[in-house]
Amino acid sequence: MSATPFAYPVSRFEAAPFVDLNAKAGRERLSRSALRGFFKLVERWKLRDEDARDLLGGLSSSAYYEWKKNPGRVLEVDRITRISYLVGIYKALHILYGDKLADEWVSLPNANAIFGGRTPLAYMTGGGLLAMQTVRKLLDARRGGV
Repeated sequence: MSATPFAYPVSRFEAAPFVDLNAKAGRERLSRSALRGFFKLVERWKLRDEDARDLLGGLSSSAYYEWKKNPGRVLEVDRITRISYLVGIYKALHILYGDKLADEWVSLPNANAIFGGRTPLAYMTGGGLLAMQTVRKLLDARRGGV
């Protein structure tokens, strides 16, 4: 009796192609739409420019306004990753809540132990990329996506 190797069942679904953010071509392809999405998110969440700049990793005012006016630039891996987490947070909030609460949620004090009474926005601006990842994981878990 020969052992049959284990294999995943055949599926009509295929995994999304992997994007290598270390390759400039991948970042070139994603950067413009990432920035446009980020600025729409900033508008929907009614963020102050200072908070938006902090979410991007501490961008100067002049660079921020230039990026807003002309999003045609190649972003670094860190900034694309930050925007990806924020877009995922935005999407999860809109799955979990109605539009009004989804767009206000980041600015509301939160009793969850992660936030300690602070707003999710304060938590993310203070904790950077790892805090964004934590918020994304929290929301994905709440919607059953983990």
